[in-house]
Amino acid sequence: MTIKRLLIAAAALAYLGFLAVLGASYFIGLKQASVWPPAGPRQDIPDKDLPKVERTVQQLEKRMTGLLPKGLYIVIDTAENRLYLKNGDKVVRTAVVSCGSGVVLEEPGGKKRSWVFDTPRGEFSVKSKITNPYWVKPDWAFIEEGEAIPRGMEERIEAGTLGDYALGFGQGYFIHGTLYTRLLGRNVTHGCVRVGDEDLKAVFKAISIGSKIYIY
Repeated sequence: MTIKRLLIAAAALAYLGFLAVLGASYFIGLKQASVWPPAGPRQDIPDKDLPKVERTVQQLEKRMTGLLPKGLYIVIDTAENRLYLKNGDKVVRTAVVSCGSGVVLEEPGGKKRSWVFDTPRGEFSVKSKITNPYWVKPDWAFIEEGEAIPRGMEERIEAGTLGDYALGFGQGYFIHGTLYTRLLGRNVTHGCVRVGDEDLKAVFKAISIGSKIYIY
């Protein structure tokens, strides 16, 4: 065992701890990373020091594993538009999704309101599970279509847009179905995460209220 290999292992494990907090979906692949530390002359560890170094690596690995969420949780990669249903470090299901477009919408007429259609990043939890959800259209939905903002709530409610299921994770964001399955895999949403029917049904039934969602 060389210093370089051990440093790679230690650095990878430390990075795994960071990704565990975010719920990133590629823990195992990073264990094999070879970009750190920078290339340099090989130096062998004296045999008498090997047991101590190996124990340190094992302790790090145990600590990093302890940071993983308990039970099933969701990881969403907004750049690759992938949703991972995970149990510990095991991927139970992978789904192609659509995340936020990043488009900025400004209200016309010199008004100051604007909206950025990004999917939020960070650690969240499932706050609601809804079957046959209705979309209550916000002001920006009418502005985007060049329509007048209605005064009555009944004019904002739209059925069928969000699919058969929705998982709410706060601030008006949902993991939900879509009518535009041909766009899955692309960043086209207003911030929610769109999922195909079959994948959405499986994730909805597996996940409970309070389950963690990690988005990066």
